Amino acid sequence: GPPGSGKSMLAARLPSILPPLSAAELLEVSMVHSIAGQLSGGKLSDRRPFRTPHHSATMAALVGGGLRARPGEASLAHHGVLFLDEFPEFTPQALDALRQPLEGGECVIARANHRVSYPAKFQLIAAMNPCRCGMAGEPGHTCARGPRCMSDYQARISGPLMDRIDIRIDVPAVSAADLIRPMAAETSADVARRVARAREIQQERFESTGAKGIGTNARCSTSMIEKLAEPDASGLQLLRDAAEKMKFSARGYHRVLKVARTLADLDGKPTVGRIHLAEAISYRIAGERLTAAA
Repeated sequence: GPPGSGKSMLAARLPSILPPLSAAELLEVSMVHSIAGQLSGGKLSDRRPFRTPHHSATMAALVGGGLRARPGEASLAHHGVLFLDEFPEFTPQALDALRQPLEGGECVIARANHRVSYPAKFQLIAAMNPCRCGMAGEPGHTCARGPRCMSDYQARISGPLMDRIDIRIDVPAVSAADLIRPMAAETSADVARRVARAREIQQERFESTGAKGIGTNARCSTSMIEKLAEPDASGLQLLRDAAEKMKFSARGYHRVLKVARTLADLDGKPTVGRIHLAEAISYRIAGERLTAAA
């Protein structure tokens, strides 16, 4: 979305709707922060980490490294949120280094005299403008460089990295009228209760199936999500048509199922319906032009 539309503000509010860390998660987070020397005064907090590195951060700063192979921002965001503002301004090498942690949930640092693995199960949130001038596609604005400004800027994000991002949303500009007469909105506390209930449903489901160590749909295996999010006949046809038209990769197909299963959990529905699949598919449409540009 364009500058000033509220992308960074929305990302900063995300920790307020996430459930607090469990005892086991708190122990893991405190161990990583202790190794990095960032456990100030030995104080522990059940609030999930929220890391916001600057776009000038190096690859070692993001995934870990240095003389003593210390954990990077991805590991410091373990069980929390890693927010990358001005996404295309990061170096492509640093961004692509996040592909393995996003897939495997850990950062493996291999050096001549060190080889260490740090946990890195984080939620990646990224924000970017549509082009370098920031206003491409907005009504009443014309980009001076034309379509190439948008395609060149968005092509800085590689296709394989975009394929690992489940939800891509366009955030429109906020007008003065929206600020003068704001619409009624849900409070963070209300959203947090709904999120906590959905997390409880997922944990109960995985415990009943004997899948220990898995707490969210995002972390379950592909074979498991195919069973847990098996759509009905109409939903299957919708998913098949969308996969053929949008050229989903195998990863993209399973990511859509995971998002749809989570949407059904938020609604308190035991099965995944066509409406949940349609919403999950719509969340990937906004990023298709980024994949095409890359």
